[in-house]
Amino acid sequence: MTYRAPINDILLALNHGAGLQAALKAGHYGDFDAEMTAQVLEEAGRFATDVLAPLNRIGDQNGIKLKDNKVTTAPGWPGAYQRWIDAGWNAVSGPEAFGGQGLPLAVNAACTEIWSASNMAFGLCPLLTLSAIEALDAHGSEELKKIYLEKLVTGEWTGTMQLTEPQAGSDVGALRSRAERQADGTYRVFGTKIFITYGDHDMTDNIVHFVLARLPDAPAGTKGISLFLIPKFLVNADGSLGARNDIYASGVEHKLGMHASPTCTMTMGDAGGAIGYLIGEENRGMLCMFTMMNQARLGVGLEGVGIADRAYQQALAFAQERKQGRGIGSKTQGMDPIMVHPDVKRMLMQMRSLTAAARTICYATAVALDVAARSPDAETRTKAAARGALLTPIAKAFSTDIGNEVTSLGVQIHGGMGFIEETGAAQHYRDARITAIYEGTNGIQSIDLVTRKLAVAGGASVWALLDELNGIVARVEGSNDPAFGTTGAKLRDALGSLERSSKWLLEKMASAPNDALAGATPYLRLFGSALGGCMLANEALAAREREGDSARYVSVARFFAENIAVQAGALERTVMDSADAVMAADSALLG
Repeated sequence: MTYRAPINDILLALNHGAGLQAALKAGHYGDFDAEMTAQVLEEAGRFATDVLAPLNRIGDQNGIKLKDNKVTTAPGWPGAYQRWIDAGWNAVSGPEAFGGQGLPLAVNAACTEIWSASNMAFGLCPLLTLSAIEALDAHGSEELKKIYLEKLVTGEWTGTMQLTEPQAGSDVGALRSRAERQADGTYRVFGTKIFITYGDHDMTDNIVHFVLARLPDAPAGTKGISLFLIPKFLVNADGSLGARNDIYASGVEHKLGMHASPTCTMTMGDAGGAIGYLIGEENRGMLCMFTMMNQARLGVGLEGVGIADRAYQQALAFAQERKQGRGIGSKTQGMDPIMVHPDVKRMLMQMRSLTAAARTICYATAVALDVAARSPDAETRTKAAARGALLTPIAKAFSTDIGNEVTSLGVQIHGGMGFIEETGAAQHYRDARITAIYEGTNGIQSIDLVTRKLAVAGGASVWALLDELNGIVARVEGSNDPAFGTTGAKLRDALGSLERSSKWLLEKMASAPNDALAGATPYLRLFGSALGGCMLANEALAAREREGDSARYVSVARFFAENIAVQAGALERTVMDSADAVMAADSALLG
């Protein structure tokens, strides 16, 4: 089956679950015309269905090819990319001064979900270009912006992030790529980078690489890393492309999934060193790179949402068509569609509700980042920046965990046919797996949440968010709508678990940090489950007030509360009680 963007679900999540409408009414978005949102998303959905989705399986089957240091993408991909930039999709949230449309990040976040659902391997390329735009706009010199920013914003050129080396994965401070100062103010960069997404391809005539390297006199560790802009082709004074730079794809990876996305080994220095230009200040490259990575982490979270929704749509269609057995009490002749069976209904609702919760968490992160950048009020910007920082690791890790779980359920619903490549269910499962790994593994996101984001100002951002979520639960309880079932009670219990766990972790970070780290991953899951459940309840309340047909949203919120959020108590006990078992694991692992 093909993909259809769930526009109504997206708009409800964006406007009400994530708070875009409230932010608009508060004046945080200036003169942005909210009516434009639906129009943009409708067009995005059409482009995704007509252009990107048909190439998804083609890309998976054909993959990419490397010959003479040049990467060739799958049939149809260069043409689709040209249609992409001609339609202006790369420029949705780009700065208007450099050819962008200046639309909110939240609107582009919804588009990113749509691109990821229709063709995740394709959508990954502009996702990284968006991160490059953010870093160059925030930290680049005016001269570099003038040369490169408009080309990146329009998508005429694409961008990459180059951190990882064979000995430096999550520990970026171990990198060995080196840069040498030149008399003309440029740098010569030498080294090898691995796992570089879209490090080379044939969809554009230039690629702008953002590369971390170390100067000869730099301090050790992450404090001695600088960021350099290294173009594939140098740019002449008149803007035309000049000589080929000394940066090449020397290898490509053969991967579990994402076959159509080139993952390259990049080599610099075989012909005198790649010419690079400093971004920001020397030895301050990690600050600049984090601008890229935070943007990319939200984008990867949206990949998790998109691939989950694609898998759900396919599983739902299959469950309505596949006939096996008879439902209890069925009066039909012959076999019934498997959707009549309670366990299949449960799996489908689990897929839908998890996807919906992850979607709203990601959109809420984007709204917070928007307000932090756009609000005219300084105090509001500060609070929104803290909210965005708090939500980013949850958006990335919770949503990509969801992507893996939901695509796995999609295979299960297909049964034996899910294990067969021809149905496409297996591709979703394979493609989803990387999302929990790249742009900072989900374990690192959990550590970031506990050690950095939770601890800011004694947990002020967490307590402020809990106050808002408790307000939502109070509204559910006050609605007296029997359709909500025990939603209010289950969510209130989940919030209690989240509050107690947060306080416990704050204490342990001061007294026994390893105990806190042992519970970091279940804590992030607890946080995402409580937060997502409350957001879905808020959407259901909004649907009751604004739509005649709100039953489906109430059903989703109730299922999540009674099947997912209800696990909060067990996660709380895991956070608080499992440290000794984790820290004593060596006897089992090494004995």
